[in-house]
Amino acid sequence: MLALLHTSPTHVPVFDALRDEDHPGLELRHFVDEELLERAGREGPEAVAEEVRALLDEAVAGGARAVLCTCSTIGAVAESSQVGVPVLRVDRPMAAAAVAAGPRVVVAATVESTLEPTVALVEEEGRRAGRVVTVRTLLVEGAWARFKAGDHQGYAQLVAAAVDTVTDADAIILAQASMTPAQPLTCTKVPVLSSPRPGLSAGAEAAARVR
Repeated sequence: MLALLHTSPTHVPVFDALRDEDHPGLELRHFVDEELLERAGREGPEAVAEEVRALLDEAVAGGARAVLCTCSTIGAVAESSQVGVPVLRVDRPMAAAAVAAGPRVVVAATVESTLEPTVALVEEEGRRAGRVVTVRTLLVEGAWARFKAGDHQGYAQLVAAAVDTVTDADAIILAQASMTPAQPLTCTKVPVLSSPRPGLSAGAEAAARVR
C-alpha cells in the first residue's frame, strides 16, 4: 500500500485517476490536512514538522510500504523524516527532468511559500547531476485565491497565461500538484513539467520494493 499525504482534498481524485491509468491494482490511502499548508505558509515548513511526522507514523502503522508527499511546500520536511519506510516528495522526479532538459529552469507557483523549497530542490538535483543550473521564479498573482474559491478552471487559465510569458528557459516547472490542469492549456514552446504522474510512479516503485 502507498500512502499519500495531501494538503488539499482536490488531489485525491487526481491521484486515484492516475493510479487507475498507470498502476491498476495499487492500493492507495490518502491523508489530507489542509492546515499544514496554511501554517507552513505563515510560519515556515519546519513549523509543521511534528504534525507531518505524526501523519507519517499513522500511515506506516496502517500498513504503508511507502509514503508520497504531494505538497511541495512541506515536501522536504516529509522527505527528511525517518519512519522506517521510504518517504518521497512528489516533485523530485519533475525537478530531475527539468535539470536534464537544460540549465535554465523557471519555477512557477501560486503559493509563495512553495517557491523557496522548490528552487532548493532543483538546485539539489542539479548538483546530483553535476550540472550548473540557473533557477528563476514566477509567482502567479491572484491565482491561489481562485483555487481556494473553487474556481479551478479560472485558476488553471491564470497559471497557463503566466507560464506562456516565459520564452527564455529550457524547462518550466509547475511547482504545485494543483497547477497540473494548466499544463495542457499552455502554448509556450518551452517544456512545461508537472509532478503528479512521475511522482506517483516513483511512489509506486518504492512501495513495490518494500516487502
